[in-house]
Amino acid sequence: MKTLLGTLLLAAATLAAAPQRDFLTADETEQIREAQEPNQRLALYANFAKERIDLVKNLLSKEKAGRSILIHDALEDYQKIIDALDDVADDALQRKKDIKQGLAYVAKVEKAALPVLENLKENPPKDAARYEFALRDAVETTADSLKGSSGDVDQRATAVAAREEKEKQQTKDAMSTPDSEAKKATGDKTTDGDPDKPPARKPPTLYRKGEKKDGGGQ
Repeated sequence: MKTLLGTLLLAAATLAAAPQRDFLTADETEQIREAQEPNQRLALYANFAKERIDLVKNLLSKEKAGRSILIHDALEDYQKIIDALDDVADDALQRKKDIKQGLAYVAKVEKAALPVLENLKENPPKDAARYEFALRDAVETTADSLKGSSGDVDQRATAVAAREEKEKQQTKDAMSTPDSEAKKATGDKTTDGDPDKPPARKPPTLYRKGEKKDGGGQ
């Protein structure tokens, strides 16, 4: 039992230490880096997402040993690509950029991808257990993203701004420690309520410890 537990712990530690697999190829990463304009980036991400869906359809067309891991990775990469393009869109809206063109193309790609994913979820092949969770995440991510890409852009921009303001306030609240709040509420007696003011020093005296002002001793 101890040996099995040790093996499982070692395996978990190995997985945790392993580097995360990139969801974009080196060439795709370079294309994203070169595309500074948000509409271009959105179009690139949408194309990469479409390629992952095409790969899944191609893999499903042939029963082949080991295809389940390839489908899993393609679905996982697809879901991360959709998340990435949503981040690009939200960032652009925060900066008051016009991304209607890019979002329209994203919506077109997502509308085509969602039925493919839902059909796969409703009619799972024999090897579907290997990529069940990746498929579920891909369906949910696509449905959520499609609401944003096909909805009113101005409303999305307003929602993004409100979320950003809320996150800033939460960060500000988190930085305010209970200690500092207590000092603000009661005032710092040693500094007259001013935390930046040094503590007051006692006036110098010529009396030795234990002597009274009338010269008498204790």
